[in-house]
Amino acid sequence: MARLQINGLVKKYGDATVVDGVKLDIPDGEFLVLLGPSGCGKTTTLRMVAGFITPTAGTIRIGERDVTNLPPWKRNCGLVFQNYALFPHMTVAENVAFGLEMRKVDPATRAKRVDEALRMVRLGGFGERYPRQMSGGQQQRVALARALAIQPDVLLLDEPLSNLDAKLRQEVRVEIRELQRALGLTTIMVTHDQEEALTMADRLVVMSEGHVRQIGTKRELYDHPADPFVAGFIGRSSFIAGRVTARGTFVTDNGVTIQIAEHFAEGPASLALRPERVALGDAAKGLDNIVEGKVEFVSYLGAVLDIHVRIGDHDRVIVSRPTHGAPEPVEGDAMTIGWAKSAGLVYSGT
Repeated sequence: MARLQINGLVKKYGDATVVDGVKLDIPDGEFLVLLGPSGCGKTTTLRMVAGFITPTAGTIRIGERDVTNLPPWKRNCGLVFQNYALFPHMTVAENVAFGLEMRKVDPATRAKRVDEALRMVRLGGFGERYPRQMSGGQQQRVALARALAIQPDVLLLDEPLSNLDAKLRQEVRVEIRELQRALGLTTIMVTHDQEEALTMADRLVVMSEGHVRQIGTKRELYDHPADPFVAGFIGRSSFIAGRVTARGTFVTDNGVTIQIAEHFAEGPASLALRPERVALGDAAKGLDNIVEGKVEFVSYLGAVLDIHVRIGDHDRVIVSRPTHGAPEPVEGDAMTIGWAKSAGLVYSGT
């Protein structure tokens, strides 16, 4: 367990910059999630921390040690790979013991740590099985036990749940989070799954094209996204193009005037709306902004309906409401929607 500091981390391959000046300070015991689309640099950042990729520039400190130029086995990081990377010819116990053998831990201590690690991941008694005899979820737990057995200062998780089915993924991510809290391990996880990130993280780091776009708690990033990219990547948003007027209102490209909560510089802008913050039909009465539209598409998602309402030639707003209650709208219905002016997120210059 240790504080992890990343300062000015850069990775270039020829003229291509994959990671560009990443700076992170991760306190002891925090669970940090690197979130972003494929190719954003999150996995490269994680592998530089692990020591499998050499940085072009920048430093990495674990606790009081500068580990930037140390090989992986001298960093004391536990890494769980996306594909688990278990040795098929070794038993579960032998897989978990592998890192301890490389560190020349004596046999008695090694056996004790293997047993402890398997119990932590609820696989006590499975030590003599082989990976091929385990389910996907069990193999994931074996990989996690191997990372924990070395008693790492930092735990690194590289999309560890991506190979599991949806239901199992939901169960295992809660188990990992509870285990991390119990052990107090400083942890970084890479994922492109926002629901996974929101479930597990203390703080989120949203990345794009090698850059950090925003760092914050789940609520900070959801309620106050720094830019349209973050607003679109964390949760869902409907975007409306237009401009901020000299009177402090927002006018869409279709000429609809919208009241906004804050003062922004006059000029081109976009307005983002979260689906659950938009009211439908009678519920829209009395709100700051009331707009007429037409139902274009209705998506049944079990607990909620997503209702896509066309409000102009180029603008469509998604409204989310519980499945039970008022009758389900039908495509083609005229529909009133509304929202408080504080619900709109305005981004100047976009």
